Parts: sequence; structure tokens; C-alpha cells
Amino acid sequence: MAVTGEFALTDEARAKLARVSTATLTSQLLHRGFRNTFIAGLTTMRPDLRMVGRAFTLRYAPSREDMDLNVDFDNDVNVQRRAVEAIGPGQVLVIDARGELRSASFGHIIATRIMKRGAAGLVTDGALRDSGEIRHLDLPSYCRGAHATTSSVMHHPVDMQVPIGCGGVLVMPGDVIVGDVEGVVVIPAAHAEEVAHAAFDQDSIEEYLTQRVASGDSIRGVYPPDERTRAEYEEWRRRRSEGA
Repeated sequence: MAVTGEFALTDEARAKLARVSTATLTSQLLHRGFRNTFIAGLTTMRPDLRMVGRAFTLRYAPSREDMDLNVDFDNDVNVQRRAVEAIGPGQVLVIDARGELRSASFGHIIATRIMKRGAAGLVTDGALRDSGEIRHLDLPSYCRGAHATTSSVMHHPVDMQVPIGCGGVLVMPGDVIVGDVEGVVVIPAAHAEEVAHAAFDQDSIEEYLTQRVASGDSIRGVYPPDERTRAEYEEWRRRRSEGA
């Protein structure tokens, strides 16, 4: 299985991804033929934080009584615990919890551990426990709900760093994961650099177009912009860059 983290992402592109909206990113990905990149149904635990990082994946299967229902986990054997000790700086733990909300898929103590290991975020299409405490961690975290019960009631961790589905979206190890207050988008690693720069440019022109519409202009010729509007935008951008 090819890990896609081999595709470089410059510091400039990463900085731009930390500023652009997930809405803009989905538009840029759609232009490139990617239709299913936004993980629907997630809520951010820290709306004040942005998230940018490489996907580190963890996959759960349904639990079964002869293999699970543990309260105390073997940190050397349990795949979830091994993932916690394997994730590195700048990576986002993305969990395939199958959309299951009848027990948690992650909790506060191990979330604290991945934060201390330098993780850039936590994403699950399942539930989190200790959600009140997770809200206070300096870790962007996204989930579909909260549940107090430990993960082994419904989840059996089977793989890490393999292709997964999270909220119906394919996530490959090394894909670039971006999160804002609206949710989480998955950018195929090979396209992340290009998408970052294009999205930044799109956000810039849309800032100008928003000002035009807010001032009373019709959307005709403005959104989308015609040649005249684009020329006026370039002049606006030039003046702003010069501090005029």
C-alpha cells in the first residue's frame, strides 16, 4: 500500500491552508474532479482553532465479546494504543469509527497524549468521551457526538496507517487534512500544494467580491467576475499591497 505522505508541502502552502476556508478548498478540489472530500456531520470541539496536518489513520471494526469489552487496555498490543504512541508531529489522527455513536472512539487522556506528541488534530466519524475536557485541550478535535462509554463496547481497533473511510470519505495515510469551524476536508496529497495556492487566490478575490455585493452591486458580472471585475480586483489588490 503506497503511503501518500511522500508528496512535499511547502511552508508557504501550509500557511495558506491555515487561512483558507474548507468551502474554498472543496471548490478547488471540485475543479480538479474530486467530488467527495468533505467529511459531513462533524462538529468542532475547538471552533477557535484551525487544523492543518497529514493524515495518520486508525481503523475500527465492530467489537465482539470474545475479543473486546476491555476496560484496561494492553498498550503494547491494542492497535489504538499503539497508534497513540506512533503518531508524530504535524499529523492528524483520523479514525474510521463507521459512524458508530453507541460508544466513544477516543477519550481525554489519550487525546492529551497525542497532543503532547505534537499531533495537529483529531478527527473521528464516531463519538468522543470526556468531551468537556477535550474542549480544553490545545488540539483541534472533530467528532459526530459524545458518549461516556469506553470504545471497546462497540469498537475493535484493527489497523493503523491504512486507507480508511471517515464519514464516507476516503482518507489515505499522508493526505492533507484541513479543518475550520465548518468542518474537515481531505486533500489528496499529490494535489495539496497546488490546491493551497489556488484556494488562497480564490479567497482573496472572493473577499473583494463580497465587498462589492455588500455595497449593493448586482451579482451580474461580479459573481462570477467578468473581465472588467477581474481588472478592478487586480487594481484593488495592488492598492492594498502598497498600503494605499
